[in-house]
Amino acid sequence: MEEADVVLLDFWPSSYGMRVKIALAEKGISYECKQEDFQAKSSLLLEMNPVHKMVPVLIHDGKPICESLNIIQYIDETWNHKPSLLPSDPYKRSQARFWGDYIDKNVYNVVKRVWTGKGKEQEEVKQQFIECLKILENELGEKPYFGGEEFGYVDVALVPFTSWFYTVETCGKLKIEEECPKFMAWAKRCLEKESVATSLPHSYKIYQFAQQYKHSHGL
Repeated sequence: MEEADVVLLDFWPSSYGMRVKIALAEKGISYECKQEDFQAKSSLLLEMNPVHKMVPVLIHDGKPICESLNIIQYIDETWNHKPSLLPSDPYKRSQARFWGDYIDKNVYNVVKRVWTGKGKEQEEVKQQFIECLKILENELGEKPYFGGEEFGYVDVALVPFTSWFYTVETCGKLKIEEECPKFMAWAKRCLEKESVATSLPHSYKIYQFAQQYKHSHGL
């Protein structure tokens, strides 16, 4: 597969973009990564994702695929060699999609509201954040990964948000590992995988970006 066949439109702090990079790395797919500027979105991004005008967008043979979970499923089906990210069993597959959807509807919002929040509102959302992690921790149970013994779809969907945890802990004055030790053990296990380690930016770099964001938005 030549790099020109696969292009990723990305913005490096985006947890959603990180998902796609992990999935591509798991499958061993080479690609060209183009960074977007949200102050001046490229004509390519506007052409490839005219509905949402957001990253990530995977362009495969000139055709765009949008929305990160949709992209992960596309990658898994298009390059259907091992490792498979989604289970072959229909029930297990439906459960993986359920948890991917849960993560999309819950994790991003609480993460952002903790590091941008203040006062009483921040205290309330910190509680929501921990409750959300505990629900995920309960689903993980004693398994090494969410799908069982093998790293897969739900892990790919969730682990990028952990790159924001240093920012959450610093801005929110909390210690996630004290509240959710099994969750953090899972996160460390995922980071031992090369596909994850090479796709997630350093936590300090994310924190610097968050500080700049807060300053520019008067937060």
